[in-house]
Amino acid sequence: MFGDMMGMMGKLKETQKKVEETKKRLDTVTLEEKSNDNLISVTITANRELKKIVIDDSLLQDKEQLEDYLIMTLNKAIKKATNVNETELAAVAKDGMPNIPGMDSLFK
Repeated sequence: MFGDMMGMMGKLKETQKKVEETKKRLDTVTLEEKSNDNLISVTITANRELKKIVIDDSLLQDKEQLEDYLIMTLNKAIKKATNVNETELAAVAKDGMPNIPGMDSLFK
C-alpha cells in the first residue's frame, strides 16, 4: 500500500510539472478573433493575455460604437482562449491522474 501511495505521489508531481509546462506553452499559442464585419481584430494568447488590437478607422468616429465593438470582440476572444486553455490543461491533468475510483468523472 505504501508503495502505491509513493507511486501516486510521484505521478502527481509529474502531472504538476506537465501542467506547468503546458501553461508556459499556452503563452505562445495565439488566437485571433474578429468582429462580424472585420472592423476590429483581437489577438490573444491561450492564457488570455491580450497581444494586439486592430481597429478600422471608420470606428474612430463613434466612441460608443467603438466601445460596443471592443466589448463584443474581446469577450469572444476571451471565451475562445478560455476554451483552449481549459481543454489543454484538462487533458494534461486527466492523463496524469492516478487511477482513483470516482476521480475520472471530474475531467469529463
